[in-house]
Amino acid sequence: MSESQVFERLQAQVGKEIHSSDWFEVTQARVNAFADATGDRQWIHVDTERAARESPWKATIAHGHFTLSLYPMLRGLVTAERPVFEGVRQVINYGLDKLRFPSAVVVGSRIRARCVLLKVEPVTGGLQVTEQYTVESEGQPKPACVAEAIMRLYF
Repeated sequence: MSESQVFERLQAQVGKEIHSSDWFEVTQARVNAFADATGDRQWIHVDTERAARESPWKATIAHGHFTLSLYPMLRGLVTAERPVFEGVRQVINYGLDKLRFPSAVVVGSRIRARCVLLKVEPVTGGLQVTEQYTVESEGQPKPACVAEAIMRLYF
């Protein structure tokens, strides 16, 4: 599919949900790995015994930035066999706008992403796409993460 065809197809989808991921379980092992990678080893994330005693959730919670970092996986941007848009040879993370973490993700819970296309615009060599990335935590009334994710598509 050509760049102009992808642009037209995306323009028709602005304002609509264009992706909903499968449910994903947030495990303590993944949270610990994120803590090791970032150096953020606050007890609320890694000390299960203390969190059970002292935290409002009575369990450890995922880092907000861990939840955010799952965007490429939950969005399906890392699967070479299924390109996010036909004809796109490269997807680059360009940035974020309006990032919020309205509720915590309790370790052991399941989350999923829902993505709504906010805008698409031509840029030199490709297209810039802005999506609202919303992470739902199963059974929770508020989302865990809401961000405007901006990516560049190159053909």
